[in-house]
Amino acid sequence: MSAEFVRYRTEDEIAVLTIDRPEAGNALNAAARQQLLAAFAAMDADAGVRVGVLTGAGERAFCAGGDLRELSEDPEPMRRFIDGLRLRKPLVAAVNGAAYGAGFLLLQVCDLCVAATGARFAVPEVKLGRSLSWAAGLPWLLPPRAVLELLLTGDPIGAQRAYELGLVNAVVSPGDLLGDACALARRVAAGAPLTALAAKQMVRLSSAVHLREMAAELAALWQPVLGSADAQEGIEAFLARRSPRWAGR
Repeated sequence: MSAEFVRYRTEDEIAVLTIDRPEAGNALNAAARQQLLAAFAAMDADAGVRVGVLTGAGERAFCAGGDLRELSEDPEPMRRFIDGLRLRKPLVAAVNGAAYGAGFLLLQVCDLCVAATGARFAVPEVKLGRSLSWAAGLPWLLPPRAVLELLLTGDPIGAQRAYELGLVNAVVSPGDLLGDACALARRVAAGAPLTALAAKQMVRLSSAVHLREMAAELAALWQPVLGSADAQEGIEAFLARRSPRWAGR
């Protein structure tokens, strides 16, 4: 029997999805990615669900990223996971801790975000020599200079800074996080469903059109990075807990 890494429950018109690998910082291994996509599909297919809430188990992490041991062998599964991230209904993030890498990616998929005071957000790929093609839509969410700070330094920002930048809708105490996120979801669920669905798609349409136009350029831009020696060195250094020795190739 496979482990359950994503829990799914419904409460009235709200679906609550919980990534449940707290011992691994809720990092997304292959099974967790597959289960998360299945949970998204179940939420979209459930006629009784209007809005979802996505969170992580424990207090340390919302999602600390992808499983680097797995991705060091083959990055292709993560690219397939990104391609499969499609959700028609509104989704609220309840960020209880670190939202790094793949966790930041999930935050982009969410439409609204409530963060605990101790939440932290980072795109650390520059520290690992990894591709950032998935972050091409970030200027849609944040001012360009804030995006560049995140991408070029890889350093985390706190919940209050994320709120000031507009990445987060509200910052609350850890004890209130899930309750407040569900309360926000209920406010969304109280509206006309067809209007809400169309509003989500309308807001995302401009970003989607822009990214489709950039697809070929993005592939060409990041292919040398994906196949570089530095890409392998970054993960090996992280797993060995040493500083990477960049070669620029």
